[in-house]
This record gives sequence, C-alpha cells and structure tokens, in this order.
Amino acid sequence: MSTPSDQVVRIEQVNKTYMLGKNVPPVHALRHVTLNIPRGQYVAVMGPSGSGKSTLMNILGCLDRPSNGRYILDGHDVSNLADEPLSKVRGQLIGFIFQAFNLIPQLTVQENVEVPMFYQGIHPAERHQRAARVLEKVGLADRMDHRPNQLSGGQQQRVAVARALVNDPSILMADEPTGNLDSKTGDAILTVIDELHREGLTIIMVTHDDAVADRCQRVVRLLDGEVSSDTVNGHAVASI
Repeated sequence: MSTPSDQVVRIEQVNKTYMLGKNVPPVHALRHVTLNIPRGQYVAVMGPSGSGKSTLMNILGCLDRPSNGRYILDGHDVSNLADEPLSKVRGQLIGFIFQAFNLIPQLTVQENVEVPMFYQGIHPAERHQRAARVLEKVGLADRMDHRPNQLSGGQQQRVAVARALVNDPSILMADEPTGNLDSKTGDAILTVIDELHREGLTIIMVTHDDAVADRCQRVVRLLDGEVSSDTVNGHAVASI
C-alpha cells in the first residue's frame, strides 16, 4: 500500500457546484470524489458527456478549485489557494497536453516550448538549453526553427508534449491528446506518452477511447459527478 508521500494526488471528498444564477438550480458537477494517485501511475479518466471528467481534470490541473473538500498535490494543499500561488504551483508541477495542440502560430517550435519557462522566470540561456533537450527527446531537434503551420498534426502534438515536459512536472495531464489525429499518428503520440510513463512520470489522461484506456494501468470512470468504477489492471481499487 502506498504511503501519503508516495501519492502525487490526494483528493478527499471533493465537490464542485456551479451556481448559474437566481432561480436556476445549481449544477453538481462533482460529488464526494476521493482519489489517491501514486507517483508514477498511468491513469485514464473516462465517462460520458456531462459526467464530470472535464471538471475533475480542471481541478486536478489547478485550473479550478473544488467547492469543498481537499486537494493535496505533491505535498501541497492547493484546495483554497489564491490565483497567483495556484498559478505558480500549476506552472511548476503540471504539464498539459490538449487535443487542439494550443501552439502559438507566430512563434517557432523552440519559442513555443520555452513559453512555460518564461512565465517561471527562467534565464533565456537555460530556456534554450532545456527546450533543445526536450525537443530532441520527442524527435524534433531538426524542427526547432519551424513554425507550427510548417508541421504535421503529429509533429505539432510532439511540440505540445515537449512544452508539457520542459518544467519537469510531477504530473503530465493529457486531454484527449489524439482526438485531432489519424489513428497511425495518434498511436505514435501514445507511444511517446507510454515511454514517459516507463520513465516514471505520473500521467492522467482523459479519453473516450477504450483502446487508449487499455494502455493505462488504472481506469477511473465517472458518472453524474461520482466515481462509478476505479480499477487497476482490471481489479477494483476503491469501494464505490
């Protein structure tokens, strides 16, 4: 059994309620969600539209806060942090990969990868060195001076992977990372992510694709804002 220090994510009885206005019933997006994710685990988050998976990912990614409950991220209680310290923790501990790549078209590949380091106040020389290193890792060392529109979709997503890795995050969060790619290119991206997991990185990935989830160690399924099942290698790990 993992100890608290082994757990990169601990959320305890987290609820998220959206108040939509006067005379409009509140939306209970998450209800009493408790999850512990050990360091180095590869987790798929699944569920139908409206199940709460995007809300959960936003909270796990420090893009939003729970209405109540606790969130301990790599030893930091981020449940009620103000915007500025929450943003700092997010930049230091979490790397994001999005379905739409979210690259800045006016910047080169290298400059896109350097953006997270710019916001962390890292010196330009170190930014250049670290960007070159992660671009080599994802097989794009020869594309550093290109702009996104000069790359294929798969290459753009590799840039996004490099950008997510450049601050050496505790967690890589991927939101449907192959959703805009054909099956062959998507498989190549997933192979890169699989390798990052083998190297020990904690990965949390939203997907609707059972074939993608099959690559993960753990599958957390949500329904109506609650965890409906939670399995590791097919075996239940939580009482639902």
